[in-house]
Amino acid sequence: MPRFLCLTCRRTFSRQTFSTSYYLKRPELLAPLAAALQAGGALRQIARTLACAHSTTARLAARLGRHAMLLHARAMSFLAGRHAEPVVLDHFETFEFSQDLPFGVATPVGSLSWFVYGLDPAPHARAGRLTEAQRERLRRRPRRTAFGGYRGSTRRVVRLLLPLVPERRRLRLVGDGHPAYDDVVGHHPFVRLERFPNPKRGPRGAPRSAEAVARDRAMFASDLLHALLRHTLAHHRRETIAFGRRLNALIERLALMAVWRNFVKRRSERRPVPVTPAMQVGLAAEVWDWQRVLSRRLFPGRESLSRAMARLYRRDWTTPIYPRNTRHQLKHAY
Repeated sequence: MPRFLCLTCRRTFSRQTFSTSYYLKRPELLAPLAAALQAGGALRQIARTLACAHSTTARLAARLGRHAMLLHARAMSFLAGRHAEPVVLDHFETFEFSQDLPFGVATPVGSLSWFVYGLDPAPHARAGRLTEAQRERLRRRPRRTAFGGYRGSTRRVVRLLLPLVPERRRLRLVGDGHPAYDDVVGHHPFVRLERFPNPKRGPRGAPRSAEAVARDRAMFASDLLHALLRHTLAHHRRETIAFGRRLNALIERLALMAVWRNFVKRRSERRPVPVTPAMQVGLAAEVWDWQRVLSRRLFPGRESLSRAMARLYRRDWTTPIYPRNTRHQLKHAY
């Protein structure tokens, strides 16, 4: 592996310095691991298939997630000032460690291109009926930092999307009538909110009402993405033992899934046209594969990560139920 000398800073580097497999003993695992994660495999299952330790798959999954965050930040910088389609905003419901610690993930999706524009977590308290034993267990557990809950998450999403809108135009958001959306963007001067509340549904198999048809048609892009999340990620299925333990790790894998959805997966499986959401918005000229996604190493100092995403990148958004939360503090690793 040849090394080179920078004539400006007088530091040496090699070709591997700019590779996504930098400092890896088994660099051949990155692309198969990314594909296996999106195929619904759990970490131990993937480790058995790739003949490696499950701790190796966990560390590589975190590296892939950080790479996906940086790639998404670069894509958003290219889209600045060029956005024109309505954005469907909804929160994907999941949990960390146990169902006592639920949180939603804001998933703004283009209503026409189906491009995933971002991810933002919204921790909140457990809802629904609780037994006295469950209430007592919740009282004993340490409190999480909510960072504003749904309203804080919605504010961050609006700040993320506003730079994409050309001057003298307003951002069009489509929501399902969540109170947080009304409070945050209902009176925003540069945002227009279109509300489609969730209507009451009849028994299974009953015909849908006109309100239900309008809501499903307007929120289709978000509903489709949430269905893909449940289907393709092992830790987000309804009945699973592969649930996520830490919010940071969950967002890392969701970021990888967003990159797969935007650049790798075709927009539709039933139509033979090879078009991805990234091609729809003008970010790519062809369908990418995992080798293309992982072809170049990205550096956090060169990408404009939002404050929340930078916190998640460094793994500073901790899960307080664990006494020790491993953070990403390596100086020469991304």
